[in-house]
Amino acid sequence: MQKTVAVIGGGIGGLSACYHLTKSSQVFKIVLLESSSRLGGWLRSTRREDGAVFEHGPRGIRPAGNVGKNTLKMVSELGLENEILPVTSDNIASKNRFLYVGGKLHKMPSGAAGALRKVPPFSRALVSSVARELLVKRGTQEDESVHGFVERRLGKEHCWCPVAVFCDVRGRFVVSSPQLADFAIDSLCRGVYAGDCRKLSVRSCFPPLFRAERDYGSIVLGMAFGITEKAAELESKLAQKSREEGWAQWSLRQGMQALPEALEDWLRRTGRVEILQEVEVQRLERTAGGSAWEIKLYDGSIKADHIISAMPAKALSSVLPPGASPLSEELRRITSVTVAVVNLEYEGLILPVEGFGHLVPSSESRGVLGIVYDSVAFPQHNRKDGQSTRLTVMMGGAWFSEVFGDPEEVREELLLQTAAQAVRTHLGVDAEPIWSNVSLQKDCIPQYTVGHWERIDKIRQYLGQHSLPLSLVGSSYQGVSVNDVIFSSKTAVERLLGNEQTHLDTLGCGRGLFTPSK
Repeated sequence: MQKTVAVIGGGIGGLSACYHLTKSSQVFKIVLLESSSRLGGWLRSTRREDGAVFEHGPRGIRPAGNVGKNTLKMVSELGLENEILPVTSDNIASKNRFLYVGGKLHKMPSGAAGALRKVPPFSRALVSSVARELLVKRGTQEDESVHGFVERRLGKEHCWCPVAVFCDVRGRFVVSSPQLADFAIDSLCRGVYAGDCRKLSVRSCFPPLFRAERDYGSIVLGMAFGITEKAAELESKLAQKSREEGWAQWSLRQGMQALPEALEDWLRRTGRVEILQEVEVQRLERTAGGSAWEIKLYDGSIKADHIISAMPAKALSSVLPPGASPLSEELRRITSVTVAVVNLEYEGLILPVEGFGHLVPSSESRGVLGIVYDSVAFPQHNRKDGQSTRLTVMMGGAWFSEVFGDPEEVREELLLQTAAQAVRTHLGVDAEPIWSNVSLQKDCIPQYTVGHWERIDKIRQYLGQHSLPLSLVGSSYQGVSVNDVIFSSKTAVERLLGNEQTHLDTLGCGRGLFTPSK
């Protein structure tokens, strides 16, 4: 029996942890502490009176895999089924994705037809050298950069081999060409992690790639024979519907912020969670005997038998007790990058192409990561009176300081001007935006650099060896997507409550919390 569990951090991870805690009679008291005035973290939407919705963080969620099923099950339990806006795989936003290379937009190849012919900016037909990847020897490194992995298995640009098989962040395999590392993979890492593929870890950022080579000696064989893990307890009618209708992603009618709002409403209605906002944790101290915590605040303290930290790793490292310095040191090594999110609205239909959007490799532009064509994927979020085009320009990431300077000092005008210029240059739009919003998301995406798996392993070992009543959830550790964060919270609660049936990895210790590395 856990008397009191404190959840620190009121983003989607902390809210999800509280949600699952409320379902158990094993917990007597739940306290949620959030340092800001609002809950929901990076899931934030602007809803205008004319019906337009603009996202300042994540804008769509994939339904695939166990993590996708888990989120859909929670959405169903929250009563949000009728609020879902699905984007099916045959939607133009799913089929059309572009790269901006050489000053031009290039549609990424898709389907069998795309694999059989040469598609710029790639130099050869994609199907011509799949056999070559089968002959490449299995790597011996424990980890390497995403760029290094792709280049090693698929050859450098000047190599005769034009084909590569790779998978996206959730393990869906697709095919590309010798410019994969410098164009497609570089852009993909910028789009997902806002990071540099020459520094990011293939083992931690794209585990299906790493496992395919480790288990089968080949990405192609891993694609062909790899077994997808299934969990019956995560199934729901909504997940079944998403498969039958072929959803590629989904959002909500009132924007992604509606998800944390529904969770907050659920928690308040249960009456089991004490929600404290604008409360900043100063430090954590072990109580006598070390079996519990005292959470020091500006104006008092709270005692808890267990803490679930949904704080960023760096923030947690700064409040741990001095005796936990080895843990703090490992947490500090998990860095994050800042992203500028600029929402733009234009009068009328101004896009030269239709699709989800386009990504930009670092060789083309250091500062602009990509542009999302929001009006195409989710036209339901357009204003109700008259036609307009909504775009979101993503900028900065690992290159933020290099291009824009100190995030603490950058001017919004500079970010807006850069975004509007990117739209003019990339899309040939001469018009000025009729509405705009600049959101500077500081330290919003953790960077799983080479060796991240080892840092996570050391954190796990420390928690287990010292039997700390502490669980770690959130994007700092094992996945940056909304699905990953929600999933990590669920599994952390299951470990805490001693649900031995769960086989899913999380970070925790004591009373069934500690799990071995993958």
